[in-house]
Amino acid sequence: MRALIPYVFHLAVLWITASSAFAADPIRIKTLSNDPQRVSGGDVLIRIDVPPGVPLESVAVTRNGQSVRDAFHPIEGNALLGVVDGLRIGSNVISAAARNAQAVELAVVNHPRYGPVFSGPHERPFICGTAEFKLPDGRTLGEPLDEHCSAETVVTYLYRSKEDRKIKPLTDPKQLPPDVATTVTTTGRQVPYVVRVETGTINRAIYQFAVLHNPAEEQEPAPWTPPASWNKRLLYSFGGGCTGGWFRQGNTLGLPIHDNIVGKGYAEAVATLNVFGTNCQDLTAAETMMMVKERIIETVGVPQFTFGRGGSGGSYQQIQISDNYPGLLDGIIPSATFPEVLATTQFLVDIQLMNRYFNRVGRKLSDEQKQAISGVGTLATVKGTQAGAGRINPTAFCPKELPVELRYHPTENPSGARCNIFDHTVNVYGRDPETGFARRVIDNQGVQYGLVALQKKIITVDQFLDLNEFIGGHDNDGNLVAARSTGDPLAMRAAYQTGRITHGGQGLGKLPILDVRVYMDNRKNGDVHLKYHSFSFRERLRRANGSIGNSVIVVAPEGDQGSKVQAWAIQKMDEWLTNLYPDGVKPVTMAQIEAAKPADLVDACLTETGERIVETQSPTSGKCNELYPNYPSPRMMAGGPITNDVLKCQLRPINWSEYGTNFTAEQQ
Repeated sequence: MRALIPYVFHLAVLWITASSAFAADPIRIKTLSNDPQRVSGGDVLIRIDVPPGVPLESVAVTRNGQSVRDAFHPIEGNALLGVVDGLRIGSNVISAAARNAQAVELAVVNHPRYGPVFSGPHERPFICGTAEFKLPDGRTLGEPLDEHCSAETVVTYLYRSKEDRKIKPLTDPKQLPPDVATTVTTTGRQVPYVVRVETGTINRAIYQFAVLHNPAEEQEPAPWTPPASWNKRLLYSFGGGCTGGWFRQGNTLGLPIHDNIVGKGYAEAVATLNVFGTNCQDLTAAETMMMVKERIIETVGVPQFTFGRGGSGGSYQQIQISDNYPGLLDGIIPSATFPEVLATTQFLVDIQLMNRYFNRVGRKLSDEQKQAISGVGTLATVKGTQAGAGRINPTAFCPKELPVELRYHPTENPSGARCNIFDHTVNVYGRDPETGFARRVIDNQGVQYGLVALQKKIITVDQFLDLNEFIGGHDNDGNLVAARSTGDPLAMRAAYQTGRITHGGQGLGKLPILDVRVYMDNRKNGDVHLKYHSFSFRERLRRANGSIGNSVIVVAPEGDQGSKVQAWAIQKMDEWLTNLYPDGVKPVTMAQIEAAKPADLVDACLTETGERIVETQSPTSGKCNELYPNYPSPRMMAGGPITNDVLKCQLRPINWSEYGTNFTAEQQ
């Protein structure tokens, strides 16, 4: 298996002197839309800086020996800007030369618009969704053009009516209707509320991005003539979910035109494979985000900064993309935060085991004892979330689009599509040569469930022993079995080496993080979005970077206050990044991030009435923790660390003094 190692996106100047005979300053070439080795779609935005005194009209530019000079436009700084298209798949050479200047060459590697770039071989089968995907004007993208689910790129214009405030199609982009509303952007411009929405396919995903643009007065956007109403900020929105997130393109996207986002001048982007309910796998999600961002830059220009938002599965993506692929995002606003999909999966697998065990012992354990074993704030969470462990079962959560005859069945179709997180990420974990299925990391060998409850004398030694004897595990098909689970060591190694377990010290130490935690721990029917995940994530940041100065946690109740804090977070992240990147220069240090943080952007919680309690968020103390208690995970109640990133216990001899109670000889 080829290791998929995280890398840094540096859009740095890359140039090779073609001749060293010249004493004059060299021309410099750099890619702006993506790293030059990871360009896609056959085109790339190029900037050429020309030495002072060298006329721009004297510069010749070629692509693989053919002139592309007509693609370039003069810009400030004695430079040229242009989108070079016609790139062949694989290696290309962009050359620039001029009188009295050293000629240069730039190597560019182009990948297909349908991918992949770094995620590995495409998943098969893959069900297209273009025929059902509705455009803003009610049409569909139509039947796919090829086996990669490709579709034509479509631009639709919309406007907000000042009469009923509804978003409506603009039938004639060159003639605005009289009831077009106006809006004021974050830069203070009052403009017609007219939105350009582009829809197309990239990396087998359907993408959309929206931005204010008045086609009646402005020409088609380009990097050298961006929309006048665009505030030069790109917000990438990531969707949640996980179950059913495999073997499909998806056919829906939630891109409502929000007054506080697109209406304020932001460009907003979404893609079906950046919705974890469609694609529960961060590697392809990162690749898709990279390629969609490249497309946006080649269409409207380079944003001053790009930041992300999204909850649950959307938090997975922001966190792992930021750490594993630095440079794609400059700031993140995760909510309903999880460090990664494996942290959630481990919780769900343990909870399912406990649900079965609690049902078996019935009233032999009190509710207090069950809560002390599982760690949860309400036993409804055990019953209400345990089915989520089906994400490791190849038949539990197959999407409805996947025909039954293509699905895995242990006897009737053993080579069919296996609907689970490990087979969906087989390019990382590799295949078990004996089964042909993806290797997996599920392991509970040596886990002493209920250890903390025993030490606190909430359960007895006999109850502790019975629990650990009969807790059981899952087989390779995710079925509950009597034996404990054993993970594949190669899969575990891959999880750590390739960033499927979030480390926290790669890109996450170099950007602002605003964690919005809407509290759900005590929901009546239970919930998987538990507060401890925010502290697990923060502790990883502290361990990896020696600081959490770039991290802010704000806790809020569900309902009106929770909705308000989400909108507030976008405003505050904009302020933070504007302070951090006044001239667009990157990267930055932790000290610079802390210095750029707005003075009022600090750890806090909001009450039901909107009162703001400012205090460092803690898993164990404080007024906020009294209002919104934090409960540990089952692995923490088994003695695991708050980082919650241990896939496998290291077995060792028993030390009887660690249990805080006496074992009889028979119990020993």
